[in-house]
Amino acid sequence: MRYMLDTDTVSFLIKGKSLAIKNRLEALAPSQVCISVMTRAELQFGLKRLPGGHRLHLAVRQFFKIVRALPWDVEASDWYADIRHQLVSTGRTIGEMDMMIAAHSLSAAAVLVTNNLRHYERIAAPLILENWT
Repeated sequence: MRYMLDTDTVSFLIKGKSLAIKNRLEALAPSQVCISVMTRAELQFGLKRLPGGHRLHLAVRQFFKIVRALPWDVEASDWYADIRHQLVSTGRTIGEMDMMIAAHSLSAAAVLVTNNLRHYERIAAPLILENWT
């Protein structure tokens, strides 16, 4: 089983706000865990807003050495189109990055690990969700 961590989950982990996430990750092989390049971009953006010496810069760099970011691919873009169409058609949209991360999780055949179940549960696609917090 492969698990894709969304941005909120990674933030909880890096900031030390959830021992449950840390324990769950320690029980898995590194090959079973990934993030989307969208999550990487969001984390990098967050660091841009902090002073260079802030402790989170080091924590994020260490995280990137352990957990790989999967590249966006054609299948992810196709899933994204389906998800966005479904959510726009029903008037229940979520953030663009959330839709892209969900699509990426589907293309990678990964369980999406998130604390934002209420957002991702709007997606009718066969998205598998887990909350590790």
